[in-house]
Amino acid sequence: MQQKFNKETFKEKLEANGQFPMLYMFKFIVPKGREHEVGTIFPKNEITLKPSSGGKYISTTIQVMVESADEVINYYEQASSIEGVISL
Repeated sequence: MQQKFNKETFKEKLEANGQFPMLYMFKFIVPKGREHEVGTIFPKNEITLKPSSGGKYISTTIQVMVESADEVINYYEQASSIEGVISL
């Protein structure tokens, strides 16, 4: 059963576990063919791609210098619009 995302709790955890600005690592798993959609969210950042063993999914890793917890949350909200995305 999937838990509902609690933005305020996540923001509190981000702020408690780091000092902004910071280098933050985003990881997403997307269906093959949708990895370009991750690229549109992070156009100025290098994205590392790794196909799944079955070839149906692509793991993406992006490191981004972020200024605040709100910026991190904003990136996750943008990524949530990608069909079939799994945020790690």
